[in-house]
Amino acid sequence: MTCTKRQIQILLQYAKTHGQEVAAAKAGISLRTARKYLKNGGQVAVNSTRSWRTHKDAFDQVWDEVESMLAHDPGLQAKTIMQVLIDRDESFHWEQLRTLQRRVRRWRALQGPEQEVMFKQLHLPGAQGQSDWTHCEELGVTVAASPFPHMLFHFMLPYSRWETAYISHSESFDELVSGYTRAIAELGAVPAEHRTDNLGAAVDSHGDRPVFTERWESVLAHYGARPSRNNPGESHENGSVEKSHHLLKSALDQALRVRGSREFRSVPEYEKFLRKVLDQRNRGRKQRMAEEMAVMKEPPERGWNDPVEERVVVNAFSLISVSKALYSVPSRLIGQELRALVYPEVVRLFLGGTLVMELPRQAPGAKRINYRHLVSQLVRKPGAFAGYVFRDDLFPTTTFRKAYDALMVWRKERADKEYLSVLHHAAMSGEADTEAALSALLEAGKPPLLSAVKELTDVKHATVPEVHIPAPDLCSYDELLSLLPRAHKEVSQ
Repeated sequence: MTCTKRQIQILLQYAKTHGQEVAAAKAGISLRTARKYLKNGGQVAVNSTRSWRTHKDAFDQVWDEVESMLAHDPGLQAKTIMQVLIDRDESFHWEQLRTLQRRVRRWRALQGPEQEVMFKQLHLPGAQGQSDWTHCEELGVTVAASPFPHMLFHFMLPYSRWETAYISHSESFDELVSGYTRAIAELGAVPAEHRTDNLGAAVDSHGDRPVFTERWESVLAHYGARPSRNNPGESHENGSVEKSHHLLKSALDQALRVRGSREFRSVPEYEKFLRKVLDQRNRGRKQRMAEEMAVMKEPPERGWNDPVEERVVVNAFSLISVSKALYSVPSRLIGQELRALVYPEVVRLFLGGTLVMELPRQAPGAKRINYRHLVSQLVRKPGAFAGYVFRDDLFPTTTFRKAYDALMVWRKERADKEYLSVLHHAAMSGEADTEAALSALLEAGKPPLLSAVKELTDVKHATVPEVHIPAPDLCSYDELLSLLPRAHKEVSQ
């Protein structure tokens, strides 16, 4: 027992004129404690650490062998070693396991291998955002009386711990972009760096060194943020959001318990519940959040996937220029003004309110010439092919280029016309089949003429046999009806 200074003063004072029992009673302490204090002049002697064993160590005789096993493989557990000893010697038993565990733990501390050290990171305001997905099946949420398996896209700021989350059903690129852009819009600011793990939606893992995909880099470049990732297999390097997964799901579980039900009538109702929990968790983070908002930059006025609208006119070459890139379009649109909606990855063309076509977006200065838009006109004007500025774009694959070269050797003056006929056949009947036919002809050393290509690609349909179905004889039906009254009478008897 530890006594106060006042109790010790009373004890020493009364001990001068009274016995130990009276002095202890006056001080309000036990007689045994009083004797300890009186013996040491008001101080209690500190017990020295016991240096002797109270019983013989059962592992003394085999400890050298145990040490050898641990030195060979430090990953061995005390339970495994205990089982080896029990199998070999009946004098060992499982009641001795704790003693062995203490000795193994001491060996690891004194002679074992070095352990991995976690280095606490200094988080600066506005320096980084982190995101990751977390599965939520353990919450047991049901929607309209049916299980609702889902994930949460979880975004947070390591410095202030501000967080948000959105329901997600896959770890795809679209879900990643949607989650990130929604989080930035809700936050109203952009952290200088955004960290993810090595998820396939953002990182190309093929090759010796994982690299970010161009699509993910373009998203972050639009917002003026740098991408970063943790090393493969080192999820703790994205540790702030990893730890927040557990804390958020624990908070959701507690809120569901308070609610008294895990059933929701609809997904929007569950989303409303999720937002309420997130708002409650973010209330205590306002001060540090204000520090972050003061140093983070504002997001761009236009979202990454918001289109830029342009007005373009199809010229006489059946071409349009959109964002400094050239595209071919069907010749029937020549002279028409089109409305182009330019997205990060596609260009959608509208004539009035009608969607005319969708094209993969090209970089400024690049071009996309589709031979299907031009070949019917070139068949009528084969002389234009030789000097056409985009002639190389009218060879869909190297096989078509080899076929043209073979035609030039076969008969140069007819090569252009013959090739354009083959190309027109590919546009009408299928490029893959035409390419296969060209490849077969080239391997056989035959000229890739249209007639030969058609012979290989035209499918001869089998003759449909004539089927004759005679008219049914209704007399047999009348005869059957006449038998019904007799059959009914026999059944009733």
